[in-house]
Amino acid sequence: MTIKNIIPVFVKPRDLDVINDTTGNIYQSVVVLSKRANEIARMEKDEISSKLAEFAPKTDNLEEVFDNREQMEISAHYERLAKPAIVAVEEMLRGELYYRMPDNEEIATEE
Repeated sequence: MTIKNIIPVFVKPRDLDVINDTTGNIYQSVVVLSKRANEIARMEKDEISSKLAEFAPKTDNLEEVFDNREQMEISAHYERLAKPAIVAVEEMLRGELYYRMPDNEEIATEE
């Protein structure tokens, strides 16, 4: 059972102080959450694309397009999962999210 199966799919209010305490800055927390949500979305997209690739038609004939029940079930499964942003917030609140902020010295050398 993955973490996505136990996270509720609906949005609920969160205490911003708790999210702020994670990094010490609410804006940094939002950046960390958005990067993690994008990472989760990319992983989901790759996963569903690989599963749906099995159903890709062998020919380019548009007349042969039909509804495939298994394909619809796979799509419906991914639609029912919690959104990536909700998963990222849950991971942060549980302390399961790893992030690293560059030091000021690293930032200065990049500029």
